[in-house]
Formats: sequence, structure tokens, C-alpha cells
Amino acid sequence: MTTTVSNDSPFHDSEACAREPIHIPESVQPHGHLLVFDRTDLRLLRASARAGEALGVELERAFGQPAERLFAGEIGAELCRGLRQAPAREPVQLGVAHLPTGSFQTIAHRSGDAVVLELEDVPPEGARTLESLYPHLRESIHSLQSATDLGDLMARTAVAVRALTGFDRVMVYRFDAQWNGTVIAEDRNDRLPSYLDLRFPASDIPEQARRLYALNRLRLIADARYAPVPILPAVGEGDAPLDLGFSVLRSVAPVHREYMRNMGTASSMSISVMDGERLWGLISCHHAGPRQPAFSVRASCDLLGQVLSIQMSALDRGEAAEHRIRLKRIEARLLAHMAAAEHFVTGLVEASDDLLTLGDAEGAAILFEDRCHLIGRTPPEAMVRRIARHLSEQGEDEVFATESLVSLLPEAEACTDTASGLLAISISQLHPSYVLWFRPEVVRTVKWGGDPHKPAAPAGGPLSPRRSFETWKETVRLQALPWRAGEIETARDFRSAIVGIVLRKAEEMAALNVELQRSNSELAAFSYSVSHDLRAPFRHVTSYAELLRARAASKLDTRERHYLDTIIDAAASAGQLVDGLLQFSHLGRAALTFVDIDMNRLVVEVRRLLAPEAEGRAIRWTVEDLPHVQGDPTMIRLVMQNLLSNAIKYTRNRADAAIRVGGRPTHDAFEIVVEDNGTGFDMAYGNKLFGVFQRLHREEEFEGIGIGLANVRRIVERHGGSIRAEGKLEHGATFTVSLPRSQPRPPPSPEPKV
Repeated sequence: MTTTVSNDSPFHDSEACAREPIHIPESVQPHGHLLVFDRTDLRLLRASARAGEALGVELERAFGQPAERLFAGEIGAELCRGLRQAPAREPVQLGVAHLPTGSFQTIAHRSGDAVVLELEDVPPEGARTLESLYPHLRESIHSLQSATDLGDLMARTAVAVRALTGFDRVMVYRFDAQWNGTVIAEDRNDRLPSYLDLRFPASDIPEQARRLYALNRLRLIADARYAPVPILPAVGEGDAPLDLGFSVLRSVAPVHREYMRNMGTASSMSISVMDGERLWGLISCHHAGPRQPAFSVRASCDLLGQVLSIQMSALDRGEAAEHRIRLKRIEARLLAHMAAAEHFVTGLVEASDDLLTLGDAEGAAILFEDRCHLIGRTPPEAMVRRIARHLSEQGEDEVFATESLVSLLPEAEACTDTASGLLAISISQLHPSYVLWFRPEVVRTVKWGGDPHKPAAPAGGPLSPRRSFETWKETVRLQALPWRAGEIETARDFRSAIVGIVLRKAEEMAALNVELQRSNSELAAFSYSVSHDLRAPFRHVTSYAELLRARAASKLDTRERHYLDTIIDAAASAGQLVDGLLQFSHLGRAALTFVDIDMNRLVVEVRRLLAPEAEGRAIRWTVEDLPHVQGDPTMIRLVMQNLLSNAIKYTRNRADAAIRVGGRPTHDAFEIVVEDNGTGFDMAYGNKLFGVFQRLHREEEFEGIGIGLANVRRIVERHGGSIRAEGKLEHGATFTVSLPRSQPRPPPSPEPKV
């Protein structure tokens, strides 16, 4: 089915579903038993109705008994220790308890003044150990860390989770600003249909469910056809209901089980994907029949979900920071044009390409002093003036953005081919003057998993999930591509700069320096975020593994000690990657001091420093007469150290290793060339060579973290130069650094005003 709308239509949400107390269901799923103990003396207070089968005693006789009597011997002592140390939020596994009545996975957490112990049936494939899961988990984490972009990361996540759990279908489900969800990645077999690219309305996952997803990151429904098992004794008048928000056996709402049956899935598992404190999306697993992965498998999936969140955040923030920096460079060029022009508007018009690029727009308009300048594809001047007048009359903010101009101004429908989207900044505090960017209409088709306009329940009727998941196509018109946060923020900063030029021409350079400092602050914030998100987990892994090795070394065999050593080495390697990224960020912020550098002397010093790396090898060095260059000596030394170190490393397998360092002048620059006859690289992948953490050779062949050349490019570009690379597999590589003959000196600080 297909329908057409002008913009995002409101969807019917069920108030009844939103009010349902899903965290206190007073029942559990039947693939285990729930026991509730008093936190102080571990007396049994409540239990699921069939828990007596596991305890081997009638529940009426068990209530009020301490845990050490209900679980005798060493097993009981171990469980009691675990119950006393149970965490308040995340449930933890206490091990597999082999009771006289059967074997159970034991899981505990605190709920208010009570301690909840859950005895979950051991799944048919057994309770796998973390040791057996570690190799697969390690490979999965490595795969996620190797993702090049968000789409690749999500696809790798779906594959990794399905391989770990064996579900028929695993989807990565992303929420938008209105909490509609879209399946952006999927891995499946033929037992269940594909939902890739389908969108589902926010009413499918109501608000209170999303809140619970944000608190408890993992949920399992082993069999949607189950009959809930009540918790006894029933809560009496005045008793607080038991909060099962972190329970692994918590029963779900009947409407959700019916929703699953309508979807054709007998079991499901979901893992929350967080962006900081906000629920970003879900990893949703479905199976055509009942399925109960072991708790250790689910815990591993939870770890993958956290790695995904961290990696996603790093990629997203890194891309956003780079995008903002690119816009800042364009903004700086525009400010320079305005400063050089007699009137700032003239400078903007002359730099029309940069002005359009700043807003990623196809058209722009400048209204100032009753004059209107049109650039690119824009509405007629009369409509542009009408838009500006409307903004002024409505008293819109200094920066205004919309992807649907027709919703603001209905008569703008006549120019949707040029102006469906609008980004506007006010550049005068006295007169209605604006810089406007326009984007044309982008007609797109959104595929929904069922009719999104159908109410989840009729007015006043009982709550019922929708039954049809037939693809419903909706054509969205009169909308442009949305404005990115970085574009709006840059427009806001650009407005401040223009107002500063208009009001305080003499302070233009100071305003530009402030904007550049903001760019550096964004990089610093990004570096801090990566350090905060990644360093702590790696420290924990290393610390606990080293502690385990110190305490249990005598009890471990050679293979087990190897496992521990591998964990410690992997965590240390990951820490080096984080440190490398922080260094990369620092190189973009550090102040430069330009002096005259004798490259001949510098190469001699670097070769002496790298002598240990070439020890025992007969390398044929050719160092030609090199020029003097202008630059920061510490930074240029780091450039040559990286290039020569790479040349030494990648000629390691050559019996006749040869390295040449040469130099030649050009019209406006000096070029430094480092050439070797080593392993080389395929030029088809040359665009990845200077990327952060990009490697063209396996780590087993050549050590390194893949950030040295990224540092080289950043340093060279900060000197106003460029670097290029040429290579051929097994025939060596050539790196050419071009540095300008002279470097601009920073302007002197202004004299203090008295």
C-alpha cells in the first residue's frame, strides 16, 4: 500500500499501554524460578509459584526460612555469599548450581530492600563458559573496531550477534527524534522475513518500555506462548509491589506476547544500544521457535552492545568533529574574503561557492540595507523578501532552520523545487537583514512495517497490538534534507562573526581566533570522550586479569595462563590505540613555533635515534643534499621520524634494503622525498593510507597502531603543506612532503587599552 503526506504525520499511541506498569508484573516466565530474600537476614519472602520444585520443599514451608537452610552444603554457602554481594542494578551470574532437583543458572540482583535470586533452567545446549565464548567474542569485538563507518558497524554487529546466539534474525533498530524506529541492519536465515529498511511507529515501543530498555540493557522472551507464573505470596494491602525491572525472568505484557505472535516470532531477545544516557536503538533478535541462550551468551551480547555504543559514539563524534572543522575552514575563508572586501556583502558574493558549501545548499540570499543578492538556485526575489519579512514578523531566533518551509509559509509551496528547506541567520540587531540558505524538495519513500496511521486500539476499546506487518509505503513530499547540527552551529557562529564585522570591524581577527579556539575545543572534547569511554574498560580488563594471574597462577595450566596473557596483551594494545588517538588530536591543537631548520642535520639526528631499529641489518642509505625549511622543529622531526621508521620497518624482509632521502625545490615550496624498496602497497587502497588507525598490512607482519602517517599528514597540513604517497606491492613506496618556502607569522598581540 502507498500513501502520500506532506510531512511526518502524527501516529496514534496507546495511552493504556503507556500506563501499564510493566516493571511490576507480579509474574515470571516459566523457564526458571524466582526467589526473593530479605536483604538483612536472607529470609525467603516471596517466590514464583513453581519454585518449590527447585527447592524440593513446599513453598508454604519455605517462606520465612533463611537461604542457608534452603540451599544446604557448599552450594548454599556460595549462593549466600553471592546474595550478600548482589549489585543494585545489573544482574550477575553466581554460577551453575547443581541442586538435587536439577541444575540451574543462578542470577542475582538487589531490588529495594530485597535480594532477588533467579534459578534459570540450563538451556539444551548447556551453560557455556566465558572461556569457551572468549575467542568468538574477541573476533567480534575486533570486527566492530574495524568498521569504517556507521553502516558497516551496524551490519557487522548484526552478523556477530546472530553468530553468537543462533537466532534466525538479528536486526539493528534505530530510533529517530519522534521515537519511530527503522531497521538499519539485518542478518538472517530464510525462516523469518526481512525487515531491513522498514520503519515502525513509536507506538510499537511505548515510552515506559523505552525507559525500561534504557535501565536494563538486555531482555529475553524464551517462548512467547508461555503462561505467566505468579509470584507468591500475593502483595497485601500496603505492601510495595516488587520491582522486577532488572529481572531476567520478568514476565512481559500480554499485548507484547500477542504482538510477537502476530509477527510470527516465538522467541526474542533485545539488547539496548545507548548513546550516553539516551536510548539510541536496539539489537533485536527473533526466532521462529522457542530459544533460550545461556546467560553467559546473553552477557556476551550485552558486552557487544556496549562496544557498539562506544564505537558508534567514537565514529559519530569523530565524523561530526571533522565536519565542523571543515565548516570552520570554510568559515575562516569567508571571513577573510569579507575582511579583504570594501564591504562584507561584496566579499560574501564574491565567495559564493564557499557560502553555498557552508550551508551545503544549492541556493543562498543576502538581504542587507534593503538590497537582495541571490546566489545559485533560489526562489524569486519577491518570495525571498516575503520569507525574510515573515521571519522578522514572527520574531524568530537569531538562527532558524526548517526542512519544511511550506509549514512555516504555505505560499512557499510554489517554489519547493528551490526552497523546501531554509536555514536563516539574522545579521543585524537594528534592521531585518538575513543570510538565507535554501535546499530543494527531496521526494522520498518511507517503508513502514504496517499501516502507521492505524490506531493501536480503538477509542475506549481494549488494548490490542496491530496484526498486519505488510509493507506500507509512504511518499514524503514538500521536505528537504534536514540540516545537520554542525551546520546550524556553524551558521550561528558565522552570524556572530558577521555581526562582529558589521559592528566592530577592528576586532575581526580576534573574532576569528575565537572561532578557531572553538574548533580546538571540539577536538579536545572528542578526545576526552574517547578517553573516558574506552580507557576505563581497558584498565578494568587489564587490572582484573593481572589480579587473577597473580592469585591463581599456580592453579592454572599452560593454556589457561596463555588465555590470561592474551587478554592482558589485547587490552594493552587497545590502550595504545587510545593513546595514539589522543596524540593525533593534540597535534592538531599544539601551537607551532616557526624557525629555520637544517634538514641535513635533522635527518642525521633522526637516523641516530632510529639506529636500534636497524641494528644488525645492512641498509643502503642514500641521503642527498637537503634544503633548509621553515617550520616547527619538534613537529618536523616527528614527520621525518615516522617516515624513516616506516622505511626501516617495511624493508625488513629485503636482503638488499635501500632507503633514499632526497630534496628538490619547486616554484613555491621545498619537497622532501623518502623512498624505499620495501613491501610497498596497492595504490587502490592509497586513500586509506593517511587515515586514523588505517593499516594496509596485517599486524602479524608489521607492528604498529596505524596512526603514524595520520600524524604526519596533520603536521604537514598545519604547516600549510601537503603529502602524497606512491607505491607498488613488493616494489617499495615513495613519500613526498611539500612545505611552503615561507610560513606566515602570527599577528602581534594588540596593545592593551588604557
